[in-house]
Amino acid sequence: MPKMKTRKCAAKRVKMTGTGKFTHYRAGSRHLKTGKSSKRKRLLSKKNVVRSTEMRRIRSALPYGV
Repeated sequence: MPKMKTRKCAAKRVKMTGTGKFTHYRAGSRHLKTGKSSKRKRLLSKKNVVRSTEMRRIRSALPYGV
């Protein structure tokens, strides 16, 4: 059986933690920051854990982890 291919678009966007969860950066932090509050910008700069409903899709896209 041939090896499964890694989805490169997913590999560049998520990282795996030591416990096996996946983290990603939040959307909305690239531009138009003048209209956002300091608290909102501070929270956007932090990483977030991928939701449990999306984990199956991420695991199939990254068969061997990151």
